[in-house]
Amino acid sequence: MKTKSKLNVLLLSFLTSILTVNAQNKPTFQSPALSHPESWTMVLLPDIQNYVKFQRNQPILDVMMNWIVENEDKLRIKLVLCTGDLVEHDDIVNPDFRKMDQTGKQQWEAAAKAFTKLDGKLPYITATGNHDYNIFSYTHKPKTTHFPTYFYADKNRENQKILREVAPNVYGNPSLENAAYQWVSPHGKPFLFLSLEFAPRDTILTWAKQLIHEPKYQDHQVVLLTHAYLNYQNEHIKTAKYDLQDANYGTAVFEKLVQPSKNIEMVFSGHIGAPDDPRKHVGFRIDKNSAGKDVSQMTFNAQALGGGTYGSGGDGWIRILEFLPDGKTVRVKTFSPLFALSSSTQDKAWRTADYDEFTINLN
Repeated sequence: MKTKSKLNVLLLSFLTSILTVNAQNKPTFQSPALSHPESWTMVLLPDIQNYVKFQRNQPILDVMMNWIVENEDKLRIKLVLCTGDLVEHDDIVNPDFRKMDQTGKQQWEAAAKAFTKLDGKLPYITATGNHDYNIFSYTHKPKTTHFPTYFYADKNRENQKILREVAPNVYGNPSLENAAYQWVSPHGKPFLFLSLEFAPRDTILTWAKQLIHEPKYQDHQVVLLTHAYLNYQNEHIKTAKYDLQDANYGTAVFEKLVQPSKNIEMVFSGHIGAPDDPRKHVGFRIDKNSAGKDVSQMTFNAQALGGGTYGSGGDGWIRILEFLPDGKTVRVKTFSPLFALSSSTQDKAWRTADYDEFTINLN
């Protein structure tokens, strides 16, 4: 009996030591924090269509928005951008419940309601994506959208404060589908954020090109937000299979607007993805504009992570961009407020591959 007791004690001691070693080796979760107290942060949201098309996924989008509000002061969050595809289907009234259980109207209402959490607190700028238009329902017609009904100039007073320019949409009405926002950073640097419609028309690219070269904006760092621009191989998207006339995708947008510019320094986009493959949701490249300045172009999306097209909607992934006080360094990190909620999933809350965590150098 004594021998058996000794064996039990030894076994218990052995198991305890293993558990202790595993606990010591498990990395301690670190919540997002500034690397410099004078930095400021911009949050980039991916395409949110798969969060709003299923009612079950909508609370995940709420978690993301609530996290932004909760961390506004801690991270000095000043702006939020979204890459477009706010809905899965602009105008559907009879959805196939295997593919989505919300009508187009319900999807738009859910997207607008999620952003309402930021209203009166932070400015947010969103592109419009292919799914935000009627191009899945009709052919040989202009791309129309319900976006202006749900995202309008006075929805958020923080947006109104910085809104400077708008262009007519296909209805001939001024709309935030094509808009410019003037903003000065906490470090005193003037920015112009330019948001363009999906596959912008030639008239829109001409408008944008003239706008950014106006004397009042020539000294601004221009940030372009559009939807379909880079693929996961870091190439400009040349074309897409939509029945659209007068449509410009990544290559044309670069050649007609980005490269000829003297002050576009960053481009953000979404659109791409593949089921449960983070790498195929992102892209990055640097090219020179006509002034010889580097243009950092980044695609970030997450819509097919967490189970593909009919999964969670993207597992809550966002990008956190920290702008350091030197005015030149931007640290990019990829984080999930959803995984960060629970101690059982916090070890999955950061993605640290070289395409998910890197530094952008501004001019």
